[in-house]
Amino acid sequence: MNHTMEILFGLFGGLAIFIFGMNMMSECLQKAAGEKMKAILGMLTKNPVMGVLAGALVTAVLQSSSATTVMAIGFVSAGLMTLPQAISIIFGANIGTTMTAQIIAFKISDYIYLFIFAGFIVAFISKSEKIKNIGQTVFAFGLLFLGIETMGGVMKPLASSPVFTNMIAKVADIPVLGVALGALMTMVVQSSSATIAVLQNFASQPGADEVTSIIGLAGAIPILLGDNIGTTITALLASIGQPKDAKRTALAHSIFNISGSLLFIWFVTPFAEIIKIISPKGPEVEVISRQIANAHTGFNLVMTILWTPLLWLMVKIVMRLIPDGREEAGHPSEPVYLDERLVSQPTAALQLVAREVLRVSDIVKELLQNASVAARKEDRALLGSMNEKAQAVESLSSKITEYLSGLFSAGVLTEEQANQTAGIMYVLSDVERMGILCNDIADSLEDKMAKKYKYSKDAMKDLEKSLKVIEEMYSGAIDVMTTGNQDSAKKIRKRREKVLDLDIEMRKGHMDRVSKGKCAANMTASLNDILHSVDRMGNCCVNIADAALGRVDMTYFIEAGEKEGEQTNEQK
Repeated sequence: MNHTMEILFGLFGGLAIFIFGMNMMSECLQKAAGEKMKAILGMLTKNPVMGVLAGALVTAVLQSSSATTVMAIGFVSAGLMTLPQAISIIFGANIGTTMTAQIIAFKISDYIYLFIFAGFIVAFISKSEKIKNIGQTVFAFGLLFLGIETMGGVMKPLASSPVFTNMIAKVADIPVLGVALGALMTMVVQSSSATIAVLQNFASQPGADEVTSIIGLAGAIPILLGDNIGTTITALLASIGQPKDAKRTALAHSIFNISGSLLFIWFVTPFAEIIKIISPKGPEVEVISRQIANAHTGFNLVMTILWTPLLWLMVKIVMRLIPDGREEAGHPSEPVYLDERLVSQPTAALQLVAREVLRVSDIVKELLQNASVAARKEDRALLGSMNEKAQAVESLSSKITEYLSGLFSAGVLTEEQANQTAGIMYVLSDVERMGILCNDIADSLEDKMAKKYKYSKDAMKDLEKSLKVIEEMYSGAIDVMTTGNQDSAKKIRKRREKVLDLDIEMRKGHMDRVSKGKCAANMTASLNDILHSVDRMGNCCVNIADAALGRVDMTYFIEAGEKEGEQTNEQK
């Protein structure tokens, strides 16, 4: 293998190990800090400053500003977060992402294999899921630095290459070239943390005097600015096909980084001098990695401090660039909240699932109300509408189940999240069954109308009364599911007994009317079908309540998300 290919393979191989380690560390940190992530997400509703703080903390856990930005876009498109909230989170995400560069600046090359070995042993022998995740995090941390060392090893010969040093000199002397190079590198790799790690490693290579950096801090800063521009591409791609507010959120991310780069590019030299003053002292090749990390943090801190008071202006700019217009309403059978891009962030994804399940339960509630009215009025149009809603419930339930299956197969759920998710699937099946049973009643009523049969007024009154009781039971079951209210659960069981009593009374009353010639005997089978559906609905309501009091805690998912939605609706 020739020398050039050896360098390229070493560079790309080291980069691959680094990115793999960073992604693995992100996933394991999320699992280890699942409850903490919920608390951080709960801060998002407070105010712009808290939004900035939450964005920084979430990104520090995820180790990726792109992941946080995609999460914010998902929440905005789902209507769980307002545009100003999402933008403030993105401001914070730009600070949080600098944590990776700060970690990389530590010189731990002598301990890399110790981290890898210790992390592997802890993960291998531990039976506790939390300890296992911590072990895997340490293992991934070691891989991250192994990738950096691999890249550093193959870069050393480049420092003595006259052709390469001349190219670097041109980039260092012309800041615009550095910005373009940084943006291009990040667009290709799709990770600013990875390209900044490469930059830190490369800048640590000594020049001819073996003391100064091959590129120097003033030469590295423009590339750093370009990295910040390149990372916005991920957000812009994530916003394609999303609602206008999601596109505005992605655009705000781009404006933040581009405006910062346009401002700082005029002050590269003085900015470099300030960073040198606040950074550790020593030979340039020894301290430049920390200087680059501090420049990265300093850039994002300054821009966040400048933009946070001007949040209103950022909102105004993105609203002007992407003005309001008519947006086609989605089909009722299509999910509103689910976002495939958030499968890798289960804490956020499960909040969206909870909102979608509640949306399905609301449609079923409408179906129950329609069933009561249809029993009284025998409205064909209403019965047709019920059929459409029931189909939407089945379609949505299927898509939610598929989405949850994707979370399971991705292996991103903690044990607690997996247990709660299995419980939600159980509840969802009963909610879906309620929708199907409502449709069965509608079909029975429609069939009766087609055959021009008529139930007596007493029979229809009894049926309406039963459906009203079921409606109350179902509302109570949803209340138990979202609040864990024990009193509601007790009332559901009492109403279940009432439904059974009504069922017996209706059957007895119907047979009395048949014997007196007030009802046709050939309508008995149809009525029995309706009463059977009502009876099964009662069972479903009890199942939902019992599951909610047992293993399913919807507040586990919606504690933050519910508040988000309420605030969003109030602001609308």
